[in-house]
Amino acid sequence: MKQAKSSLGASKHYNSLRDVPSDIQKQEQSTELKVAEHISSAAHASKAILIDCFAGVGGNTIAFARSGRWKRVYAIEKDEAVIFCGKHNAKLYGVDQEISWFHGDCFDILRNDLCTLGPYSVIFASPPWGGPGYRTDPVFDLTTMQPYSLDELLEPFRQLTPEIVLFLPRTSDLYQLAKQNATRAKVKAIHYCMSGASKAMCVYFGALGAL
Repeated sequence: MKQAKSSLGASKHYNSLRDVPSDIQKQEQSTELKVAEHISSAAHASKAILIDCFAGVGGNTIAFARSGRWKRVYAIEKDEAVIFCGKHNAKLYGVDQEISWFHGDCFDILRNDLCTLGPYSVIFASPPWGGPGYRTDPVFDLTTMQPYSLDELLEPFRQLTPEIVLFLPRTSDLYQLAKQNATRAKVKAIHYCMSGASKAMCVYFGALGAL
């Protein structure tokens, strides 16, 4: 059976973690583990739940579960085949029992299924990137980001919790992000690099901005 690409960067189906080349594991997980470490250290002790809104095949979700920081990790993904891969990857890393998967639109699931978890939750979102100028403009306009603009992400997320982390293009407009500082809390942007070059950046909102 052919399987979609895994969070380990593999184009084939691996039956155990021992089968995955070490260079693939290190390359694909270095950023995810750093992000998981930063969120874990920044979150208040009362925050016991991590919600990954665009979980994909589980790269970040697995890193969150492996940290041991969270009572529960919730992973949301639209594509059922991708969820299958994510569950497989989580099992390879021995964290499948720490993750609850939801199939569907993350905004609907936050509103209908996870709506009571706000006081205990941190939202992480690595949305799909695209839109005019994404690959060409030196500063990326987040109001034109597709399929979701910055406001279209933050507004529904903030209905659940102010503690939000967005994984965004490295050229994202910092001024637009700073303007989202509605509560005067700090907004912090951290670039994550590989081989000396920025891969992307995470933006920390709410109390997480004090990181």
